[in-house]
Amino acid sequence: MAVHIRLARHGSKKNPFYRIVVADQRSARDGRFIENIGTFDPTGETAFRVDQQRLEYWRSRGAQPSHTLERLLKQSAPRA
Repeated sequence: MAVHIRLARHGSKKNPFYRIVVADQRSARDGRFIENIGTFDPTGETAFRVDQQRLEYWRSRGAQPSHTLERLLKQSAPRA
């Protein structure tokens, strides 16, 4: 079973809101998931929130983030 960390779309038409979920790769985009580890609101002030401990836990277990989520994680990383 391949596990991915990806975005699941919620919200209404033209008002997107995403949950960052850990899911089996075969499940639908907004379907069944294993765990909800964060949120992404592209229209809000606090746009990106993720539980870093759970993210690292799932990555250590072999879960692969989607390309979009990987880009968001890089953008939100603190810069030195």
